[in-house]
Amino acid sequence: MADTKAPEILESPDVEEVDSNYKPPPEKTIEEILAADKEDESLRKYKEALLGDAKAGAVIFDPNDERKVIVKKLALCVPDRPDMELDLTGDLSQLKKQVFTIKEGVSYRIRIDFIVQREIVHGLKYVQKTYRMGVPVDKMTHMVGSYPPKLEMQSYTTPAEDAPSGMMARGSYSVQSLFTDDDKHEHLKWEWAFEIKKDWKE
Repeated sequence: MADTKAPEILESPDVEEVDSNYKPPPEKTIEEILAADKEDESLRKYKEALLGDAKAGAVIFDPNDERKVIVKKLALCVPDRPDMELDLTGDLSQLKKQVFTIKEGVSYRIRIDFIVQREIVHGLKYVQKTYRMGVPVDKMTHMVGSYPPKLEMQSYTTPAEDAPSGMMARGSYSVQSLFTDDDKHEHLKWEWAFEIKKDWKE
């Protein structure tokens, strides 16, 4: 397999706005959301159901971590095979050494596991840029959505995509991933790698 030159992480992957006229809603605390329209009983119940644990007070998963979003894991999910996982809580510089092997042409999804604590997070996005031999070959931006704080893990799974296939597609790839939001907060940025092969056991 030819050596590939993984790009340095330089800038954040660009986030393409789906609608240039889109304006993210102003950030509001949970208290402000609950206080608004409190005379409307049905709306109050809806907001309480939506906010879950947060309506009873601040939801803090890790009191020593000031972040609102703690990204825990990336998983590459292929039907009828165990998920291939990256632990995103340790030394991110080591992730490129854990290279996933993907059989050409298979359908796969990417799952991100994360914790939201302290406040609601609006308009989460997952942005991924893929490189081969230092040259950008693919980019995708997925709108993940808005999430209330919870004590349990929350997840987002991308729609299914087909891995490239054919002799020209086989080889090593590097990926820059970014978990961001409407307010352009970079919750986590990391690099990882995969190889496209003719078969799983090659």
